[in-house]
Amino acid sequence: MDVKTLIIHPEKCNNCGDCETACITSRTSLTSPGLSCIRILKDNDDTEFFFPVACRQCENSPCMAICPKEAIFRDDELNRVLIDHQKCVGCGYCVSACPFGAMKLDKQKAKSYKCDLCEGDPECVKACEPMAIEYLDVKMLKLPNMVHMASKFARLAKS
Repeated sequence: MDVKTLIIHPEKCNNCGDCETACITSRTSLTSPGLSCIRILKDNDDTEFFFPVACRQCENSPCMAICPKEAIFRDDELNRVLIDHQKCVGCGYCVSACPFGAMKLDKQKAKSYKCDLCEGDPECVKACEPMAIEYLDVKMLKLPNMVHMASKFARLAKS
């Protein structure tokens, strides 16, 4: 089985927000429209450059390693990192551990949340008209421009 992941093309993003809207619309488990699992970051130095950020489903997930309740686990079928909300106590350690700022905390529910790839059919990808977000084979991550862009803007996710 091919392993797929979200691939971000920030140079195509126009900051329309359709990905964020599609995400929150598809998620009935979140308590507020502002709690999208994907968000668009702006580079303060360049107002025409936007960077969609979502969970990268890390191979050695820092969020999984730090969780004191072992509520975060890897689903081997789609090779994604998931949260068992029955075990999650909302401590926020995973939020602090995520180097990309993709893990979030729903303060009303006291539970962490993140992108779960919509069961292998990501809504954000379907909504992204400029095709800034794609769901492709992880081998595409080996492209040099993707690695460079991701490292350049990973710092924005923490701000």
